[in-house]
Amino acid sequence: GILEKIRLYLIKKFLPHLEDRRKYHQEFASSTSFHGVHNIVQTQSKTRKVLWLLVVVGCLAIVIWQICSRFIYYFSWPTTTTVVMQYVEKVRFPAVTFCSLNRFQSHAVTNLRIVFLIWNIVSGVLQKFVVEDKYSQELNDFLLGNQNFSIKEFTRKNGFYLNSSTLLECEFFGKPCYPQDFEHVFTEYGNCFTFNNNDLPARRVSVSGRGLHLLFDVQQEKFTDEPALGYADAGITFVIHSPKELPRFDGLGLLTPVGTHAQVSIRQLKSIIQEYPWGECKPDLKLQHQEIYSTNGCLQECKARYIQDWCGCLPFILPGNGRECDLLKFYNCVYPAVYDIERKGLCTVGTHNSTCPAPCEETDYPTTITYSSFGGQRAIKYFSMKLKKSPEYIRQNLVRIDIKYHDLSYKITQQQKALTITELLADVGGQLGLFCGASMITIIELFEYIFTNFCWMCIFLLLKAPEMPEWNNPSENQSTHKENKKGIQEC
Repeated sequence: GILEKIRLYLIKKFLPHLEDRRKYHQEFASSTSFHGVHNIVQTQSKTRKVLWLLVVVGCLAIVIWQICSRFIYYFSWPTTTTVVMQYVEKVRFPAVTFCSLNRFQSHAVTNLRIVFLIWNIVSGVLQKFVVEDKYSQELNDFLLGNQNFSIKEFTRKNGFYLNSSTLLECEFFGKPCYPQDFEHVFTEYGNCFTFNNNDLPARRVSVSGRGLHLLFDVQQEKFTDEPALGYADAGITFVIHSPKELPRFDGLGLLTPVGTHAQVSIRQLKSIIQEYPWGECKPDLKLQHQEIYSTNGCLQECKARYIQDWCGCLPFILPGNGRECDLLKFYNCVYPAVYDIERKGLCTVGTHNSTCPAPCEETDYPTTITYSSFGGQRAIKYFSMKLKKSPEYIRQNLVRIDIKYHDLSYKITQQQKALTITELLADVGGQLGLFCGASMITIIELFEYIFTNFCWMCIFLLLKAPEMPEWNNPSENQSTHKENKKGIQEC
């Protein structure tokens, strides 16, 4: 039948004679570029055959061990970190966000404690804050009686402001700057103001490191915080960040108390992180409301999405577009939702599989800050006459801050692949060439030899398969079966 025709065709066309197969093996062993094999086949001395066999097998074992170790190392995704110091003639100045530790005007409301409690609930989406049970009833009574109260508008109008009376001096690279050069932003400290939010162009600076020089008047008699809630300091807090990123004060703010002169020396540090699996970043991640990706911005947008889904409104302190949450929503829904997000880990930061993995490229500004008492006796007298204030007022309200670059350079910390695919192939090729004298051509020869023998083996097994039963003549089969049965009975 058909099977027999297939067998005859395979025997005639593909399956060589035993002598031809032996000749093929002999020719391969004699002509292959895999060193040492032809010495085993061609030599007549049995001792020499055994020695060359041990040499070839030993070298082959070492090659397999080395190649396996290189592949294991490659799939552990190793990285190396390089640090490069780059010197430049021009340097871009970072953004600096300033906030007062005295957040609200003392004459705004009679009960400032309620305002601080409400603001802490509002800013709790940025920095966790726990409202003590002893204030719960007081808060409920205020919220029920003041449902139209807007903490956003109240903070904007009655929080710390920046004008010629609070910003006494401002100089940027030798040129004067004004309160109009600062952009208002809400943070956990209420009204804050960002300088260089629009990313001013690079400036040529001298080695002395001219930068930003400021003199603030915090006006403690007008602005205050609530000591009963733990806010007992007075002064200015600020954070240095990239102009395209949101300011983050939680754990990163620099404090400058009243009566002090802070000299801040900054450096620029660029970090480049490899994508997963070598690093933890994901290069395809984009933020909806910010130009560049950052973990802080991603975390805020993540919280904004969950809160908007749960509460049907959006806190004004978070980025996004949506209906603003009123006070009752903040207290009854947003405040519990933030703790639910923290407890369930819905917005996580760090690894590649978290909600907000590390950015692939990030710019930080490490700082070195030193303090001294503000002004000597003559300086105190000078400002006392200029501002028409007492020397005690100068010591209790003025804050001077100088921010400048340490030098005209920036540091690049780059995470690189310790072993690329090209280097892996080079290592494998080096090991093959060193121990076996093999190359890519040798690998192809071996594959051809193995494939040929595999095909012969398949044909041989197919020819040895049992014959198919004949199903074409069932009547003949039945009669034959009856005759056999009759013969058995007679016997």
